[in-house]
Amino acid sequence: MGYIDVNGVTYTLADGRVLLDDVSFRVGEGTTSALIGANGAGKSTLLRLLRGQIKADSGAVTLEGGLGVMDQFVGHVRDDSTVRDLLVEVSPTAVREAARALDASELALIETDSTANQMAYATALADYADVGGYDQETIWDTCTVAALGIPFERAKYREVSTLSGGEQKRLVLEALLRGPEQVLLLDEPDNYLDVPGKRWLEEALRSTPKTVLLVSHDRELLARAADRIITLEVGGAGNTAWTHGGSFATYHEARGDRMARLDELRRRWDEQHTKLKTLVYNLKVKATAMDSFASRYQAALTRLTKFEAIGPPQERPIEQDLQMRLRGARTGNRAVVCEQLELVGLMKPFDLEVWFGERVAVLGSNGSGKSHFLRLLALGGSDPDPRAGHVTSVGGTLAPVEHTGRAKLGARVVPGWFAQAHEHPTLLGRTLLDILHRGDDNRAGLGREAASRALDRYGLVEAAEQVFESLSGGQQARLQILLLELSGATLLLLDEPTDNLDLVSAEALEEALTRFEGTVLAVTHDRWFARSFDRYLVFGSDGRVYESDDPVWDESRVVRTR
Repeated sequence: MGYIDVNGVTYTLADGRVLLDDVSFRVGEGTTSALIGANGAGKSTLLRLLRGQIKADSGAVTLEGGLGVMDQFVGHVRDDSTVRDLLVEVSPTAVREAARALDASELALIETDSTANQMAYATALADYADVGGYDQETIWDTCTVAALGIPFERAKYREVSTLSGGEQKRLVLEALLRGPEQVLLLDEPDNYLDVPGKRWLEEALRSTPKTVLLVSHDRELLARAADRIITLEVGGAGNTAWTHGGSFATYHEARGDRMARLDELRRRWDEQHTKLKTLVYNLKVKATAMDSFASRYQAALTRLTKFEAIGPPQERPIEQDLQMRLRGARTGNRAVVCEQLELVGLMKPFDLEVWFGERVAVLGSNGSGKSHFLRLLALGGSDPDPRAGHVTSVGGTLAPVEHTGRAKLGARVVPGWFAQAHEHPTLLGRTLLDILHRGDDNRAGLGREAASRALDRYGLVEAAEQVFESLSGGQQARLQILLLELSGATLLLLDEPTDNLDLVSAEALEEALTRFEGTVLAVTHDRWFARSFDRYLVFGSDGRVYESDDPVWDESRVVRTR
């Protein structure tokens, strides 16, 4: 059985800033702990420290048991790697190295069929067998059947880019949970999973005997699967860690109590400090007039010096103060009208009316056509009016959506699109200040001071000189929302907007949407987020599109109500 122990870890960035300051926590044997914190607080850096990719300035990291890792990139692999390549990458080190050596020797033999290459290939085959490679392939067969519905022999040469994000995630999670490693580091394991997939993951985490540390912002997953919550708290001298020894269900109450306790300790310290300084001042005045007070003055001065040397109690962590100002504007009463709309090959024809001011959650399994539907609306519908000033994208252009029937936007409806994968070619290589300063066809540019103020409201001012692709997923998401704010959109089309947002950012977005004067359609698998909507449009597994009074996550249990 494995465990993770982090004791007094400090890590300094290349520019001299202290990112982690005296971070300590423990993930006990067989438990599942969640690591949360603001985007940029150091969660990914901490995972790299645990993996041994970088070294801490001070402190110690102890990890007992084999280590299995899911990187955040899983879910949007776009290269030509195969299913076998992906499974090899998440295999135990010995199997991974032997598999790479086997691939290299096989390629060399294909290029030159020499005796030396034949011997090298035979040796590589033997080494692969010795480290358990074929046993691992038996596990992979179980994984591909569970995740893809086909055996490993049929799946192994399939390109990963042909799998959906959810299929990629599920495949890697199956491999890690069934593999021999006793300690798992999972970075955003729930992203791209639909709700049945998330429920499977929750049950798997509750039942696994492995020790798991996961990074996630899915509040429902945190409440259902994590035994304890480890928070990276932002501090002026570096970020520290606080552990809540319970589930997320009691996290906010415990955190409120913690903040109140820190405030009270600081208030008492300040009161005592003031009293001691006043006492020293008064005794100093008296000692000047009367020698009999000199010893008392020295004793009080010594007491004050010791008190100040110990220092004040822990400062209250710096909390994010995000001010998302999605404004919108009044439009026609009917914001979206669909008549016998069918996205070719994805769903059956359906009719829909969305009225100004409504919040519609678009639900359904992966691959059912939800994102294509939003993209069609982002393009202006079936017959876009070139005079309407439609916002077709934030930072890029959108591919056409093949369809029959009709989708029409109402008067003065200006759509704004939030892309799930943050794929914006026109933003690449540009700093945040440059993006805001120059503007685009749908958005006026801002002066440097105004741009800095806008970035500050979204917690991005420190990243102002960074290029877009260097931002974390959460920072990219916040920038997208800021660009929607500045674009003047009156119809927000949000494709999984909370996937990469930290908890504070997700809650700030929810609050901003309640104040938004306009209409919202959001594709989401975030059960917590979905509860804030008032209509639910379900893209069914049978190709039917229908409405439900409540969120539908498992179609086998639903009775269609409209």
